[in-house]
Amino acid sequence: MHSTPFDFSNPSDAPLLAGLNDEQRLAVTLPAESALILAGAGSGKTRVLTTRIAWLLQTGQVSPGGVLAVTFTNKAAKEMMTRLSAMLPVNVRGMWIGTFHGLCNRFLRAHWKLANLPQGFQILDTQDQLSAIKRLMKQFNIDDERFPAKQLQWFIAGCKEEAQRPADVEVRDAETRKKVEIYQLYEDQCQREGVVDFGELMLRSYELLRDNPAVREHYQRRFRHILVDEFQDTNKLQYAWLKMLSGLGTQGNAVLAVGDDDQSIYAFRGARVGNMADFVREFDVKHQIKLEQNYRSYSNILDSANELISHNQKRLGKNLRTDQGAGEPVRVSESPSDFAEANWLIDEIKHLLRDQGTEAAFKRQEIAVLYRSNAQSRVVETALFNAGIPYRVYGGLRFFERAEIKHALAYLRLIENPRDDTSFLRAVNFPPRGIGARSLEQLQDLARESGCALHDAVSALSGKAGTNIGGFVAKIDVLREQAAALTLREIVELVLDHSGLVEHYRADREGADRLENLEELVNAAQSFVSVEGFGREGLESPEAGQGNASDNPLEFETGETLSPLAEFLTHASLEAGDNQAQAGQDAVQLMTVHAAKGLEFDAVFITGLEEGLFPHENAMNDHDGLEEERRLMYVAITRARKRLYLSFAQTRMLHGQTRYNIRSRFLEELPENALKWLTPKHGRAAMAEPQWSSSSVSALLTAQAEKVESSTGIRAKMRVFHNKFGEGVVVTVEGSGTDARAQVSFARHGVKWLALSVAKLTPI
Repeated sequence: MHSTPFDFSNPSDAPLLAGLNDEQRLAVTLPAESALILAGAGSGKTRVLTTRIAWLLQTGQVSPGGVLAVTFTNKAAKEMMTRLSAMLPVNVRGMWIGTFHGLCNRFLRAHWKLANLPQGFQILDTQDQLSAIKRLMKQFNIDDERFPAKQLQWFIAGCKEEAQRPADVEVRDAETRKKVEIYQLYEDQCQREGVVDFGELMLRSYELLRDNPAVREHYQRRFRHILVDEFQDTNKLQYAWLKMLSGLGTQGNAVLAVGDDDQSIYAFRGARVGNMADFVREFDVKHQIKLEQNYRSYSNILDSANELISHNQKRLGKNLRTDQGAGEPVRVSESPSDFAEANWLIDEIKHLLRDQGTEAAFKRQEIAVLYRSNAQSRVVETALFNAGIPYRVYGGLRFFERAEIKHALAYLRLIENPRDDTSFLRAVNFPPRGIGARSLEQLQDLARESGCALHDAVSALSGKAGTNIGGFVAKIDVLREQAAALTLREIVELVLDHSGLVEHYRADREGADRLENLEELVNAAQSFVSVEGFGREGLESPEAGQGNASDNPLEFETGETLSPLAEFLTHASLEAGDNQAQAGQDAVQLMTVHAAKGLEFDAVFITGLEEGLFPHENAMNDHDGLEEERRLMYVAITRARKRLYLSFAQTRMLHGQTRYNIRSRFLEELPENALKWLTPKHGRAAMAEPQWSSSSVSALLTAQAEKVESSTGIRAKMRVFHNKFGEGVVVTVEGSGTDARAQVSFARHGVKWLALSVAKLTPI
């Protein structure tokens, strides 16, 4: 490795470098060549990036206009400029520091004529783009059931990330041919209206550099130093743009790529971790510097992260270290159920919040609960709510405030009370039924004149509006009649099956989380019945109450009790009330592991560490997918500064069914000397299956699959036909008897779980 131009023995000669460790100084003072900085979690990469720019400017190696720095968020760009302003007396506003999209926008504004754009072109955000696609589909009478707008939006974005215009897309079947035709119509519409979407910003900038040598050479001469943060999250087009802008080093340009391949967790968004290895090869990188000194966590936490990620084969390799000492051991807990897990979590949080004598109590905002799937939050939220502990769902909504849940609750409220106009307006045209705003205005006018509810005014509405809205009202009335003889769980299942919500989100390529949340609503109903003791007859059954009738806070003074459905809806409204903390308030933080990237907390709970949940079942049969799940677990572990808790449950309600779990293989990949088992490691679950190694997990899953095949004839990798979804390929099978199910990937409808006792799959 080349020696640094700075003499470490006299750091006072360069105040900028004061306080940097040797690795950081080496990165900051690198010669003007392309280099890769492998920056581990908590290793001070933002400081290194900013100080590198300041060093280049202060030593006269480049002018402010000769630096281009790419960040992945506007917040990171703003922070970098703020730090630079504090370091040096330079005007940072003239520097090119921003996100890929922000920099490409700036580039296209300067060359709008060459880019064949109007000078004042407008940018479509994601929602605007979806509206534009829907408008196009209506104009050309495109079947939105066969080609849902969301799927077309995803298709277009995917093509652009591959740098493919409609003429470049390989057409293998009639469906793809139609999508390409729509893509071309969309391109024509955007060009005609003078607008660009986010993908177009990148693609048109890339094409402008590719097709205009004079422009390309100008920017290659100008930006002698290019710095890219979070390099592991770049996609194919972003990397191609970077190569084009830098000239792959032919102009003497130096590209400093900073990232961590162990934290690459966005493959589902198009991120390509392989860009890091390609960069080293294609840019002839001679300097690979590893920032391994961690300033965030104690060594028990870091040792766990290091040992876990060492099981990934496709990595450049590094080991985090710290001078802070071992710290507390990583605590591991096994619970009999997800509800017991949540109750244990509440007890531990209460303990952390109390003064512990030797250290100050933890603040609520420094405690985070992480989960792999959004749907897991519901049980945790209920436990926090009941315990009176303020919480905040970071980067998302609380369970009962999520759009898909509110849609389902609107249907349930109409079953309970057909004169609920708010719920009527929410449900009447979702999923879309061709009921326009004008029709609803007519209905509202009629209801106002008659002094009645919208439901009751429908009979007076004539024409097409009366037919469409009348069909909706008839559906609700039939559901109400059917619900009269059903349990609470069955009512929720009835609504999900017949409202169209499930089919609507199945057609959405990004609707998997929403489907999981709808399935969790079924679990919520089942749990509510179990906890409250409701029978089909409600609280009036002798076994239902928890003592005297007066003990029930939702009972009216007359002694009348609410139906189980009304009780559940009241419960949902209360949990969607004001217990959610506001931003900045001291509250426990809840979030998915994906949302936690870039954050850190004093105490972190990672819940649901079970096979099929974390690692997720969708990644179980794919080597690359499993490695990404492991990287996700690595990110989760490295969020913790002082305390780390890991938990799993023997049983959990998932997909509307009780699942009996095997603890996650990731627990077996952690160093035993860094762990403290709060429950016996070889407890009830472990006694039945001692030492769940990866090989034994695989053996069990294979045995389950063989059992399903012997009873149903369905096996993994088999091509099958379904009457509704068409042809597909079986991904995996699990369960037995009436619980046997298969995960099938359908060409037109995506991946679906099907109960084999119900779904009729015909082998092809």
